Amino acid sequence: MGCFEGKKVIIPGGAGFIGSNLAIRLVNEGAKVTIIDNFLPDLGGNPFNLHEISGKFELVRFDLCQDESALDSTLEGADFIFSMAGNISHKDSMDNPIFDLRSNLIGHINLLEGIRKFCRNAVVVNSSTRQIYGAPQYSPVDEKHPISPVDVNGINKYAAEQYYSLYHRVHGLKIVNLRLTNTYGPRQLIRHARQGFIGWFVNRAVSGNSIELFGGGEQLRDLTEITDAVEALCLAATNPECIGKIFNLSGFTTSLRDIATTLISESGRGSIHNVPFPADRKRIDIGNYEANSSLFYEKTGWKPTVPVREGLCKMVHFYEENWEHYTSLKAQSEPQKQVGKYEQHPRSLL
Repeated sequence: MGCFEGKKVIIPGGAGFIGSNLAIRLVNEGAKVTIIDNFLPDLGGNPFNLHEISGKFELVRFDLCQDESALDSTLEGADFIFSMAGNISHKDSMDNPIFDLRSNLIGHINLLEGIRKFCRNAVVVNSSTRQIYGAPQYSPVDEKHPISPVDVNGINKYAAEQYYSLYHRVHGLKIVNLRLTNTYGPRQLIRHARQGFIGWFVNRAVSGNSIELFGGGEQLRDLTEITDAVEALCLAATNPECIGKIFNLSGFTTSLRDIATTLISESGRGSIHNVPFPADRKRIDIGNYEANSSLFYEKTGWKPTVPVREGLCKMVHFYEENWEHYTSLKAQSEPQKQVGKYEQHPRSLL
């Protein structure tokens, strides 16, 4: 696209799944990328995610829930900010709502205050989620669908989205909100099941274990492969008509059973085990979901291009080659100096 060459780009949450894939794309386009991440062990931050661009970016190891003034020099002069930080676990949000509040709301308010004070001309793309809609009342779900989150995570994500929109209206910040659906692909956390079912399904298949399907696995999900999601993020940031607006992203709709079957077929390992729906999961399950992203298409021409089978096959091969980097807690929680230029803020909790 050429729009990012020489530009200062900040990616909070940039060592995680979506953020790292975005960082690689932008570094390869010539952007000056700074990643902010706190590397909490159970979240997605993984230094190996960034080994492909080792030495070509700066990393600030920092918790956004702290005083935003510690990021003054980092934010100053930014051209683009992609807000990828936060907790995505629906179950964890119910078990520990205060942690989810800090991760998905307080940290974003601190970030917005820093942007307002030190780089108010930057374009800011916030990664929101389809979870805010709750159980669909009609399908496919468009941006006019009622908001009715079924869990704490959805509530806090929606509140954060509203803060981003407020800072656009009141303070004139250049904000775009993208409501992502189930994004998947290389560099996704697969070590446990609490950060998305697709990563865990891949873990079970590649390791030759059983994939548990709740209630038969006929639930439909809308899947967006990571390269399509990154393309959408870049288009949202560089299209002036997107400023101040909220968009859905969509992908290709498939069932959990079909996902599991594809992974087992491609890896040549694993099996399916049907189990009853756990009560705690059933209470926050949204049922079938399919997104309508026609509004975003009208503004940018974006459409998903990677079919589900192709995307899942790519995931299997990636984790077969890099298994040890994604299944060891130590590997994920100890950043190595050669990954990038590190700055440890004195107020960091780490």
